[in-house]
Order: sequence, then C-alpha cells, then structure tokens
Amino acid sequence: MDAPDTLVIGLVSISDRASQGVYRDEGIPALEGWFRSAIASPWRTLARLIPDEQPVIEANLKDLADREGCHLVLTTGGTGPAARDVTPEATLAVADRVMPGFGEQMRQISLRFVPTAILSRQVAVIRKRCLIINLPGQPKSIRETLEGLKGPHGETLVAGIFAAVPYCVDLIGGPYIQTREEVCKAFRPKSALRPRGAPTHE
Repeated sequence: MDAPDTLVIGLVSISDRASQGVYRDEGIPALEGWFRSAIASPWRTLARLIPDEQPVIEANLKDLADREGCHLVLTTGGTGPAARDVTPEATLAVADRVMPGFGEQMRQISLRFVPTAILSRQVAVIRKRCLIINLPGQPKSIRETLEGLKGPHGETLVAGIFAAVPYCVDLIGGPYIQTREEVCKAFRPKSALRPRGAPTHE
C-alpha cells in the first residue's frame, strides 16, 4: 500500500512502432528521469506502452485513473495531424472536464523552437480526481514542456506547465507535491502553501 502522500503517476507512451518493438521507446524513460530530478515528495509511476488505437488509449486512461488510482497521467505521442494521431480524441473521450490552458502553454513553449508547434493538438483534462495531460514525444521537448525555458543565469523566460500541476492536483484532492525549485518551482497562492517537511496530505 502506498503512503497517503505518495503521488501516483501514470505514464502512457503511444506509438505503433515502439509498442511493436521496432524501436526503443524514449518517452517513458525521459519522463521518469525528469521526475527524479524535479519532484522532492514521494512518488511512483505506472508505465504503459501502447499502439495508436483510440479504444486502447481510452481503456488505458480509464484504468489508470479509475482502478490504479493515479493522481496524474501523462501521455507522449500521437498528438499531430496525421490520421493515426488520435491521442487527443481518446483523452477528450474520457474527460469530465477540459483544462485548455495546458495545451495553450505547451504550444507557446514549443513555438519558441519550431513553427510547426501550431500543428500540435495536445490537450489536458480531468477525469474524477486525476489530471491527464498529453505531452510531446521527443525527450528534449518533454523536458522543455514540463520545465519551461530558462535564461543564461537560470531565470525563467517561459514557465513550464508543471509549475501549475501541483496546485491543480491539490484542488482535485490529490497529495501535496513538493518540487525541487532549481528544476521547477511549483506555483501556489500563499494560502495554499505548506512549509517544507510538513505533512503532504490532509
């Protein structure tokens, strides 16, 4: 049994070829590596590597949110305009509420690098007490999206989306996530802050 303050994260890499063993998946290792550097409170992951099939994606998102009790689910892959890119459709199909700000900010970050960022259809939703976010598939883009962009002296130029994730998880009833501020400083209003070392779950 997990401690009540353990963040349970579902990681879903969506790729026909990687799921068939044609090449090695890089999305899940990139996410796990980033979490090791960024999250200071207890966490664990559940990983799934699946093909670009909407019913399969929907079933896995439902299972992670409903049966496995994930507080956060991150997907990688399948968010472009190609016919096989159905991750956003699957994510919206299992949603109770849509959180459009995440997709807007992800595209703002990616547009700093490539004009084709406007082709991304990434979405974020809430299902019950789980936040589900579509991320890019490339490890560099995953890190930039989560962490944001920093200047030469470490100053934040563009906020990454993970800065807003801990407070969102608070609001939907999940554990209190503490981050390592040198990697990603979580933003909460002063009324929602807890001192370092304080219990992380009500």
